[in-house]
Amino acid sequence: MFAPHDDEADARLQALVRSASVEATPRQILAPDHMLDLLPLGTSVYVPFLPKGQFVETLAACRHLLDAGMQPVPHVPARMAQSRAQLRDWLVGLQESGVDRLLLIAGDSDSIAGPFPDTLAVLESGLLAQFRFHGIGVAAHPDGHPMADRATLTEALGIKREYARIIATRLWVVTQFTFEAHVVTEWLQSLGDILEEVPVYIGVAGPTRVKALIAYAVQCGVGTSARLMLRRPGSAKLLRAWTPDDMVRALVRYCLDHPDTLLRGIHLFPFGGLRQSAQWLQQYSGSLADQRGQSHESSVQ
Repeated sequence: MFAPHDDEADARLQALVRSASVEATPRQILAPDHMLDLLPLGTSVYVPFLPKGQFVETLAACRHLLDAGMQPVPHVPARMAQSRAQLRDWLVGLQESGVDRLLLIAGDSDSIAGPFPDTLAVLESGLLAQFRFHGIGVAAHPDGHPMADRATLTEALGIKREYARIIATRLWVVTQFTFEAHVVTEWLQSLGDILEEVPVYIGVAGPTRVKALIAYAVQCGVGTSARLMLRRPGSAKLLRAWTPDDMVRALVRYCLDHPDTLLRGIHLFPFGGLRQSAQWLQQYSGSLADQRGQSHESSVQ
């Protein structure tokens, strides 16, 4: 908890949460239950391309988000593109739908469907440079990655930063979720000036049951952070429920102690459901009615 009357910390916490992006599947986005009404207008909503999904579902979700006043950020998974032509069709579809930014990822699939084993292969193809998207996001893994060591991951971030500079597009980094703030802050410190002024958005798991969250953690390759969380004093209580409160407060404190940090915001993974995550955002960011009366625009996303 912040000290009483710590107005600067409270203001920073509220700003961090108000600028938060969230992740939602096409099914959640297209559901008829008006779940998007729980989010502030202009919220950046990341749309994952699920392993058994079709890109037409991504396009439909993005169009729906735009109609609802949200900012879609679709995942474009390199490994799932069966050919250069298919990847080009995906990018054309996004551009024609009015989408102006995307998150370029390798993809969760262990197999490689076509000519792109990773995101660097997409960049090297020159295909992405043929489109004028407002910005490109790339992923980072403070907790490590099962298929690449830390040095390789850091080098790849430097290459992507240089690529964005050459084609004059805005780049940002969004991380996989972790449970421990010190994992994130140590990773940020280890980057040095590799990203220069590229903003970083930290992945945070939304409110959910810890049993379910641990399963996601193992699946997503963040088991180290999960083990650290379970070693905390009083961790038995955590087995009932997880909230990102302590994690986000620690990130706020880090921002205050390191004013030059590249950390610019948080990205919420709503493993416990979109409603729970949206309500958590409301709790910290003020009245939803006040927010929906204003245009919410992230500085990068």
